[in-house]
Amino acid sequence: MSSTHFPLIIVGGGPIGMACAIAAKNAGISYLVLEKGSLVNSIYHYPVNMTFFSTSERLEIGNVPFVSNNAKPTRLEALEYYRRVAGSFQLNIRLFEEVKSVGRTGSSFEVISSKDSYRADHIIIATGFYDIPYLLNVPGEDLPNVTHYYKDPHFYAFQKVIVVGAQNSAVDAALETWRKGADVTMVVRGEEIGKRVKYWVRPDIINRIEEGSIKAFYQSSIKEIREREVDLLTPDGVVTVENDWVIAATGYQPNLDFLHGIGIDLSADEVRCPVINEETHETNIPGIYLAGVICGGMNTHRLFIENSREHAGKIVAAIKKRLA
Repeated sequence: MSSTHFPLIIVGGGPIGMACAIAAKNAGISYLVLEKGSLVNSIYHYPVNMTFFSTSERLEIGNVPFVSNNAKPTRLEALEYYRRVAGSFQLNIRLFEEVKSVGRTGSSFEVISSKDSYRADHIIIATGFYDIPYLLNVPGEDLPNVTHYYKDPHFYAFQKVIVVGAQNSAVDAALETWRKGADVTMVVRGEEIGKRVKYWVRPDIINRIEEGSIKAFYQSSIKEIREREVDLLTPDGVVTVENDWVIAATGYQPNLDFLHGIGIDLSADEVRCPVINEETHETNIPGIYLAGVICGGMNTHRLFIENSREHAGKIVAAIKKRLA
């Protein structure tokens, strides 16, 4: 294994990690991006027909225009855009190379990946939050007919599908699979469909539920999953529903244990928000910075691409000042 040295290593090749790389390149700072999956891996794993809530210009990085067919771009348009940005800037990024550990060695950091080892003077962690789903923690969750990632509605055509959740991912899965012929039942922990659901979609799902096209159990949860049926805990007691597939759209969380393992301080409350300097985004470990949604800890609805793009400029300005 080599120990190539870089002034800056960026962990995460999503839009914010790419924005940090572009800022570093523009500042004349040599860098390397390490991404454990594909380019913009989280977006790649979004449902194939997903439409962003944000408009295209709010997803732009590096002052490269994002032109889409409609005001709100699709997943495919976003993938094309970020590929074009990566190619235009010839970003130094190594894909499918996961960072396993980061530790201080003398005056620099040692970064061990799944493929190599590196030395770095500064590190930016921009790892997002799409890799660790919130589990249901019920019997049968490990069965092959249960997934926490919804991709393509055709797969579920003419099947009995239970969708768990009431936010954007769950609503999209319920509507799309129903339109492909699935018999859809939603299991909603609260009293209604989530208020954060895209405003042009929320009336659609409510109307489908009210007319009976999609069944919904409110104030309910899953008790047990079996191969062909699911037990639900409802206000009226246990209800057993015939079922082929369970789509548990229960949300995702950042890998805060990775930060904790490095030694980054997290708040003591349930949000576990990383402690950073708001001006520079530097953590309690000098030379390690955080960018993007990871800065919000478990509060994953506070930061998005459009309001965390600015992190790149703040961080790189601080690094450049130190390197001067």
